[in-house]
Amino acid sequence: MSRMVRTVEGMLPFLRSYSIKNKIRTFNIIIIGIMFIPVVFSITSSVLQTMRYDRIITNMEMANQLNQIIISDVTDEIWDIFAGNKKFSEGNQYQIISDIHMRLDGIMAQTSSVKNRRMLEVAGRAVRTMTDYVDRLGAQMRRNESVFENEKIVEEIRGVTALISDILQDFIVLEIESTAQTNETIKRSTWLLAGVQSAIFLLVVLFAVFAQRSVSLSINKPIARLEEMSRRIAGGDLDVSVSLPQVKELDSLTEHLNTMAVRIRELLEKNIQEQKNHRKSEMKALQAQITPHFLYNTLDTIVWLAESREYDQVIGVTRAFSSFFRTSLSRGKDWIPVEEEFKHVESYLTIQKIRYRDILDYTVEYDKTMAENVMVKLLLQPLVENALYHGIKNKRGKGTLRVRGWMDEQGMCFSVEDNGIGMSEERLEDILGQINQISEPDSHNDIYGLYNVNKRLELYYSSAARLEIESRFREGTRVFFSLPVVNSYV
Repeated sequence: MSRMVRTVEGMLPFLRSYSIKNKIRTFNIIIIGIMFIPVVFSITSSVLQTMRYDRIITNMEMANQLNQIIISDVTDEIWDIFAGNKKFSEGNQYQIISDIHMRLDGIMAQTSSVKNRRMLEVAGRAVRTMTDYVDRLGAQMRRNESVFENEKIVEEIRGVTALISDILQDFIVLEIESTAQTNETIKRSTWLLAGVQSAIFLLVVLFAVFAQRSVSLSINKPIARLEEMSRRIAGGDLDVSVSLPQVKELDSLTEHLNTMAVRIRELLEKNIQEQKNHRKSEMKALQAQITPHFLYNTLDTIVWLAESREYDQVIGVTRAFSSFFRTSLSRGKDWIPVEEEFKHVESYLTIQKIRYRDILDYTVEYDKTMAENVMVKLLLQPLVENALYHGIKNKRGKGTLRVRGWMDEQGMCFSVEDNGIGMSEERLEDILGQINQISEPDSHNDIYGLYNVNKRLELYYSSAARLEIESRFREGTRVFFSLPVVNSYV
């Protein structure tokens, strides 16, 4: 059977389609086309034979009606004129003759047989002869010829009408014979159609078997190879690959499966490396906030506030410091509510506001509908610290720092804005390049906080979150990122 499939496909190159869809569509079109042949033949034959039957029956009916007119109407009308029942000028003889001519023309128009048409032509000439006799009768009656002379003309007219009647009867007989011939033609067509349909049925069955076998061969072998590849991948063999089967629908699947194996291998290797870096990054993020410098400065602030007897501020700073550490540690959890992340930032800014009261104003605002959603902790504070130390402090005069959170179609959006010193375009491009580099910058680098946050966004959210930075020199800087909405702890 496989040899037959290859032989047929060799004879019909268009069947060697590398698209299963196109091959099946081609097979269906061929089968429908083959099945359509007897339908067209049957309908065409039936319509033609029906039209022929209808034409013959119509001719016979019209010839029979015409025969009755010639036998009865013509004879009766001429006799009434001859007998003096009506004047020649008042008779309907010419209207009757005109009607006879019209009916003969109608029959002639529907007659295809040469023999039958010649017979109708003879009848037409006989009608014209009868017309001549009627004209002679009228002329004799106007001249008041004798009854004997008029009677001779009447007899001639009767003879012609009898001749026309005989011709029409012969025409009807010929039409009946045509009906018999048509019936024989229908019988032959029926037998021929039965033979053609049987042959086509056999051809369709053979072609359907061939089509099924051809499509199966196009699918089974490539699928078997893909199944074997999937089994080996499931078994841990990620070095396996399959060559393209040269079948359009399966080429894409094979290519994707090969790519998937490569990607799985790469992701496994990357995941192993990222797992090693994960805790390291988290600890460094924590260490970046709890530096001895920040710790000493905060404790020193508490001491001089106490010495200044500003006990309410001592309590406020101490509580903020405690809240800051509680969120930073968060019992080892990586994810915290959005509300807690903003409280952590407020704690940090409360402490820094005491130290930098002359240069720092700030606002913290966020959409309360996002409060219960969760996010990776310690994303905002490094950005706030960066804005304070590299933006506000480097500006002459007082600066404002604004921390915001809101919801939009992207998910949860966060921004840290300052109206500090800002950056030139060259410096901004340099920073963007550094925070996206693979190697980690020195912890004392002024962009370390930005790099750390961007790296943690990449680790936890993959491509769903990235830092975006906008800055203009002497106008300020805006750092922005968006996160997918997460409603429960990961």
